[in-house]
This record gives sequence, structure tokens and C-alpha cells, in this order.
Amino acid sequence: MLDAWYPAVHTGGLPDGTTAESAAAAAGFGDGIGPDPRRAVTVEAVALAIDLDAAPASTPDAYLRLHALSHLIARPNEVNLDGIFAHLPNVAWTTAGPVHPKELTRLRPTLRRHGIQVQSLDKFPRLTDYVVPTGVRIADASRVRLGAHLAPGTTVMHEGFVNFNAGTLGASMVEGRISQGVVVGADSDIGGGASIMGTLSGGGTHRVSIGARSLLGANAGIGISLGDDCVVEAGLYVTGGSKVVLADEPVRADGTRRSVKAVVLSGRNGILFRRNSLTGAIEAVRRVGVGVTLNEALHI
Repeated sequence: MLDAWYPAVHTGGLPDGTTAESAAAAAGFGDGIGPDPRRAVTVEAVALAIDLDAAPASTPDAYLRLHALSHLIARPNEVNLDGIFAHLPNVAWTTAGPVHPKELTRLRPTLRRHGIQVQSLDKFPRLTDYVVPTGVRIADASRVRLGAHLAPGTTVMHEGFVNFNAGTLGASMVEGRISQGVVVGADSDIGGGASIMGTLSGGGTHRVSIGARSLLGANAGIGISLGDDCVVEAGLYVTGGSKVVLADEPVRADGTRRSVKAVVLSGRNGILFRRNSLTGAIEAVRRVGVGVTLNEALHI
């Protein structure tokens, strides 16, 4: 089994009397069932009900979980994905659908005759090949994986990236990287080249999140969570162990201010993280009022 596409996904289980064939016919895909010699695959109908709290048990099960996330039925980190990689084979994703990588050399003449091109070799396909999220703009479809959770009003620019089990909870601007397990609150902006550390990229067990109306500046990065109305200065990377000077506190007798590890400030609202241009120290400054404001014309 290379993949599974579910054009109709809902909660509540399968209606009585549902069969795989009747579900395919209802979705208007009845004529697509059968062999496809161009790709050396056979397309079969699938109708499946699963428990999202249980671990994935098969490839169709794993794909249904990714669909549930991308159809906004469940939010990131609310679905059990334990062991999902074992149920996702590495696939040659082509413009005509999945192909087994071992068949590529033999099939290449046929694929070329039919104008079929290989787009990637990966366990995860592109989101838009399976789900078209409502009210969302994606400039480069190859940079958003199936399993991404994109709320209406989200704009993903050309250099933006959204992994599976990650995404936005409201209108957001994404010009940087949203890693696995990361959620971004409404009206926040992930600047160009910015990076958010996920649990798959060395972030440990902490699930990083960004609150509402916050800005992660261009080429900045975080390994801690941001609350609402926060800003991280462009080019500044703040990890849990970063030493941060509390710039609002009084100067001590020795002429310094108190400093803490950044993890102490994780998730707090209304903080500006900046680099002192004279000392090079990372500083945290309290912010008041509403954070960033998105350009509404870019999120319609």
C-alpha cells in the first residue's frame, strides 16, 4: 500500500451499510478503481473508521490521521501519531500519483511517454494533492505536507514550510518554517527564513507554540514557546538554554541586571526578545498593548 486518499472525512464512524465501493462511487471516483499500468499500481477503494486516540495500525490508518489534521477535524498534537513512520512507505511521488521507488527505472520510458514526472522521494506527499484547505493561499505547494493544519486566512509564501502535525489556528502569515508539532496562533507572522524548532529536529519533548498576534522576525528562530503579543527580533535565535537579560529590572549594585535561561520565559505574553547592539546580550523587554497587525488584504 503506497498511499490512501479520502475525499470525504468526518467524525462519528461509517454510516450503516457503507462499503468501500459505495463510498468510492459516492465520492465520484468509481471509474478510477482498477489497475494503472503506467505506474504499475492497482487502485482500490477504501472505507475506514479509526480511533484517533489509538496508535496507527496500517498505511490507510496513518493517511486517515493526516487527512483528519488537514481537514481541520483535529488540531496538531491531538491525534495519536506514535509509530506513524513505520506505516508510511517511501514513495516516488509523480504528477500522476505514487509509484514504488523500485519500479522507477523499469517504468521510466513509459512515464516519459505519458509526460509523467517525478516530483519527490519521500514518506509524505504534498497537502494539495489530497486536501484543498478553505480560505488558504499556498505559493509553493511542495512546501506544505499532508497532515498540515492550515486555518482559513493562512498565507504560506514561497519560502514558507509547514510540516505534518503542525500549522495555524487562525489567519497567519507564514514565510518561515513551522516544524512538526508546532502550532501558531491567530494573526501571527512567521518572518522570512525564520525557524521554529520541532520535536523531530532536536527540540526534545517540549512542543513549541506561538500565541496570537506575535511576530517571529526574519531569519529568527525559537526553541521556546511565545505567548500572545510577543516579538523576536530579526536574526535572533532563542533556545531554552539561551541566557536572557531582563532589561526592565533595576540595575544591581555590580552594574548588571538579572538574567535567566530563556525557558523561564517560555509561553509568557507581551515580551520583546532583542539583541543588545553594544554588548551582544539577548534581552527581554516587556511589551504593552496589542502585538503585530496583519495586512488584511493578504489574508482574504
